[in-house]
Amino acid sequence: MKKALIMVLMILMIASVVFAAGKKDTPAAGTAAGTADVPGWKANAETPITFDWYIHFSWFARSWGNSQVSKYITEKTGVNVNFVVPAGNEAEKLNSMIAGDALPDIITLGWYEGQVPMMIDAGLVYSLDELAKDYDPYFFKVANPDKLGWYRQADGKVYGYPNASYTPQDYDKYAGKLTSNETFLVRKDMYEAIGSPDMSTPDGFLGALRAAKAKFPTVNGQPLITFGTNEFGDIGNNMLQAYLQHFLAISPEKNGKFYDANLGLEDPEYVRWLKVLRQAHSEGLIATDIFVDKRSQIEEKAAQGRYFAMLYQNWDMQAAQHARYEEDPNSVYIAVPAFKNSKGDDPTLAGGGIAGWTVTMISKNCKDKARAIQFLTYLISEEGQMDTNFGIPDVTYNVKNGIPVLTDEVKKIDSTDKNKQENEIGVQYTYWMLMDTAWQAQWGVEYSASLAQPQLWTRPYVKSFAAYDGLTMPVGSDEALIYETIQRRWGKVLPELIRSKTEAEFDKVWAEFVQFKKDKGVDKVVEAQSKLMNINKQKLGM
Repeated sequence: MKKALIMVLMILMIASVVFAAGKKDTPAAGTAAGTADVPGWKANAETPITFDWYIHFSWFARSWGNSQVSKYITEKTGVNVNFVVPAGNEAEKLNSMIAGDALPDIITLGWYEGQVPMMIDAGLVYSLDELAKDYDPYFFKVANPDKLGWYRQADGKVYGYPNASYTPQDYDKYAGKLTSNETFLVRKDMYEAIGSPDMSTPDGFLGALRAAKAKFPTVNGQPLITFGTNEFGDIGNNMLQAYLQHFLAISPEKNGKFYDANLGLEDPEYVRWLKVLRQAHSEGLIATDIFVDKRSQIEEKAAQGRYFAMLYQNWDMQAAQHARYEEDPNSVYIAVPAFKNSKGDDPTLAGGGIAGWTVTMISKNCKDKARAIQFLTYLISEEGQMDTNFGIPDVTYNVKNGIPVLTDEVKKIDSTDKNKQENEIGVQYTYWMLMDTAWQAQWGVEYSASLAQPQLWTRPYVKSFAAYDGLTMPVGSDEALIYETIQRRWGKVLPELIRSKTEAEFDKVWAEFVQFKKDKGVDKVVEAQSKLMNINKQKLGM
């Protein structure tokens, strides 16, 4: 398997280098350059152009040109967008485009994806700072220097810009206003009907699931799903990895070493709660659905109110929450304490890191690299953030006492039919590719009644995990291959642990996995990631 992976990577890299070498890197013809004082997009707004923009998430279902906001931005900048979204496996789609020299103009993908360094090393993407220097120096006025510093490569260049990125200064500047996406949610009416029990202890957690199942065996004729979480995949379930460990206040760092939550953390508190989930499954309190459902199915069942409890990212519950609120405001999902460690410590929930969520890059196939960097400059500027978040002045929002506020009509649609809002209006970062969620915090985010409680509940527990961002080892390295091998085994082991018929069987599966990690060389991974962690700390001044 290791040799096969190396061969695939070598083929991709060689093909990429060959194609890149054959390109002619000519200046964008007919495109006016910007200056340090005037952004370039303003000089070219009368000239229409369409960029193909690849979004590395198969679930992304929005288009450009139908919503009011996208039309407004195109009219303002002259830029139209054709989103390219993989229909199936994202990695296969992107790898084939890399190997076939078919990368679209602009690419957005998770910063953690192995194709990011691959495209950089193969010379398939432009350096943003070099493009900005030549075609739009205004970029440096609006780009955050800390984010540029974080993403600066060994060659001194920056190839991607993040969204949803939070600098250490943001945590000081917006203290008490930042939220986490990590929540344990319960359906409010059911939770209150069984006495609002404490679910932070193993006994309380199991007791609540039992009570909910006994009192509400069905929801609209369908079986109640007592506990749900994110979808299981080939490498596990991030909710039952990092999220669960954050609720348990387990630090990813111990004695100066980094221990990755995605490799089955050997911590007694974590194992203790995995055994609680095993017990829940043995009692029929965890349905088979959670091991097979994909995101669309999870969202549909949440909208139907079929879950009693969920360990889930609250931001992705928006459509479901609106649907529940519309049917019955008392049937929404609320955040409550859960999964505490044996000391009863409060959770340490991850706020946004400086790496953010995704990075956006400009391909060397780009039809007009000057217009592309100018469009990125516009999107990351305050004007672009106002447009993508609030939309059109005096149409979708008004400014009251210096604060932009969505109109009552837009608020109502956003709170009752999120899909309709995003398709027809397009505010609230429908186009999230370069959203600055830290910037948004300055306005004192106003949440709809269906969304407020879970967001606000997280505020006292938000912590920066920035030092642990970007600990991605070089593609094809021994450490990266060991990591991937252990991840794939963990993807099989995690459901096996929960499905174990007895605690003795659980212990056997766990012991075999721990030995597997050791035999494969997990210590090499720990050493490599710990070095990267210390480099991050130096960047952050920690």
